[in-house]
Amino acid sequence: MARTPTPEDTRVSPARVAVVQFAPQAGLDNRAANSERALALAARAADDGATLIVLPELATTGYSFRTRAEAYAHAESVPDGDTVRAWESFARERGVHLAGGLAERDGARLYDTAVLVGPDGYVGHYRKAHLWNEEKLWFTPGDLGFPVFETPIGRIGLLICWDIWFPEVPRLLAQQGADIICSVNNWVWTPPPIFDESGRCMAAYLTMTAAHVNNVFIAAANRVGTDRGARFLGCSLIAGTNGWPIGPVAGAEEETVLTADVDLVAARSAPVWTPLNDLIRDRRTDLYDPMLGYTRGPAFPR
Repeated sequence: MARTPTPEDTRVSPARVAVVQFAPQAGLDNRAANSERALALAARAADDGATLIVLPELATTGYSFRTRAEAYAHAESVPDGDTVRAWESFARERGVHLAGGLAERDGARLYDTAVLVGPDGYVGHYRKAHLWNEEKLWFTPGDLGFPVFETPIGRIGLLICWDIWFPEVPRLLAQQGADIICSVNNWVWTPPPIFDESGRCMAAYLTMTAAHVNNVFIAAANRVGTDRGARFLGCSLIAGTNGWPIGPVAGAEEETVLTADVDLVAARSAPVWTPLNDLIRDRRTDLYDPMLGYTRGPAFPR
């Protein structure tokens, strides 16, 4: 006999989230292989029941462009380029939402872009606001603000790599009601120390901190391997609203898919740690703008 649903059941928004960690390579000859490998790993996640899948930054192109002309040759339009069309087809066929990074061409401008697609097709995209190192030689800083997208599984925000070092980004996404942030990354090997004794890198801790202080899930997919001499950190993870990883933090070398079951609407309940403290109520909006001067999106209550 079927169990009668309880009020608690109606508040649950179950999702199985997956982050994909692999090693795409730059060069036009590698485009097809990058795309095939990304979707093969996404298919593995879907076979495991994932309903939201996150790929790394520049997942189909690799990272290490030699010139702006080469970056331009790798780029494509959004949403009618080949990569987005392939991701749309995959999302429709498998009934999932998928976020991933690519090089976007808009006229003469290039953007480091994250795209979100779902079972009904293209949802939206975000252009990287904070450019790292030589990215500034190829890409234009993002001009779309920090959008949050309404989907059947919850409100989804996007950020890219270096953005996580700027606390305004996850804060503004959370203030616009994001239930989960898909963080698509190419975290690079930097001067030591790179990992602590647990094997976690600073980017992993920044992701955990952002999830903790904003009471939001963050699914961070990084890449591994080397690309024309550049080395990447791995450390992909899924952080819960309390900041702690749900499951393992990926290692620095292996290609892998991490999954976690989450209740996305749990992000909408302000965490009250004591009878006199919670994150939302304690903000001193009398001393600063409630949205930190941000006017591009609505401030949804959570």
